[in-house]
Amino acid sequence: MVDEWQHVSFIWDQVKYEVDKTGEFGQYILTGSVTDKNKTELDDESSRHTGNGRIIRKMMRTMSLYETGDSNGAVSLLDLKNGKFSKAMSTKDINDYAYYICRGGWPIAIGKEREIALAQARDYYEVVVTDDIFSLKDIPIRKDEQRARKVMRSYARNVSIAAADKTLLEDCAGNDETFDKDVFAKYLNALRNLNVIEELPAWNPNLRSKTAIRTKDTRHFTDPSIGAATLGITPEGIFKDITTFGFLFESLVVHDLRVYADAIGARVYKYRDSKRREADAVIVFNDGTWALVEVKLGGEQDIKKAADNLIKIADDIDQKRTGKPAFLMIVTKNKVAYQMDNGVYVVPLCCLKN
Repeated sequence: MVDEWQHVSFIWDQVKYEVDKTGEFGQYILTGSVTDKNKTELDDESSRHTGNGRIIRKMMRTMSLYETGDSNGAVSLLDLKNGKFSKAMSTKDINDYAYYICRGGWPIAIGKEREIALAQARDYYEVVVTDDIFSLKDIPIRKDEQRARKVMRSYARNVSIAAADKTLLEDCAGNDETFDKDVFAKYLNALRNLNVIEELPAWNPNLRSKTAIRTKDTRHFTDPSIGAATLGITPEGIFKDITTFGFLFESLVVHDLRVYADAIGARVYKYRDSKRREADAVIVFNDGTWALVEVKLGGEQDIKKAADNLIKIADDIDQKRTGKPAFLMIVTKNKVAYQMDNGVYVVPLCCLKN
């Protein structure tokens, strides 16, 4: 494994040469920043081989709760897909999830004392708004830390929501006429290039009805702790705004589902239609089968309504074209994983794995 390989420009082509020579798989792992602030004059991408057929690109996400040891992994997405399920228990409660949202999945935070662990996301946020966001040569932005903080805060207030760019811009621009849509777009593109944000794309299945599918992406940070740090939220303070808690919990679930999906060759999407029905996540497996997922921080009544909602959405999808759903699941902060009489699974987040 070669870390920060981009600092030495010839490594990429040398790896390509070695792979061509041996024809073996899995010989090298090249890890490094996706930003361009560390490029040297010698690193001329126009003359470098693309790596097509030799090198594949993988996004390295922060750790899931199963990887950090907080989830017991009693319920596997692949097992659910294959019709296997056993009732399970989690020892975690809502206070634990409040902590996980604010701590995030940063490897350096795992196993550390509480305050040290919580400081990692805050430190990351500070570096982004004071340095990283202004460091991209391909997206030049005049340094303005206060403006960067406003953009991040506006985004954090709309996490897990399909908010339009215009909505976010109006939220953070105020009376600043120089903060137009082009400048705002630069900030968002910079955050994407830095892997600070990662929107959840919309799923567009064939429906039996004439209901229209909404196609706006849903706002998410690459780790929910970035949103918590941006808003200055602590594990104790998150209970003061249960709505924000719910949105951040949804973002935590989406983060982990993405990690698990990556491991099994699946993709995660969002479903939303003109009837205002939503599935917080849609898992599409590599064989084309699919599953609907709702996220609920509330109690049994909320879970029952969510189950009814998932069933209605599934019934409206043209299953002659898409096939039947592999499963319908509600992810909760509760402690028991079980299957409802209607077939919907209810699973604590800290019971999941890929």
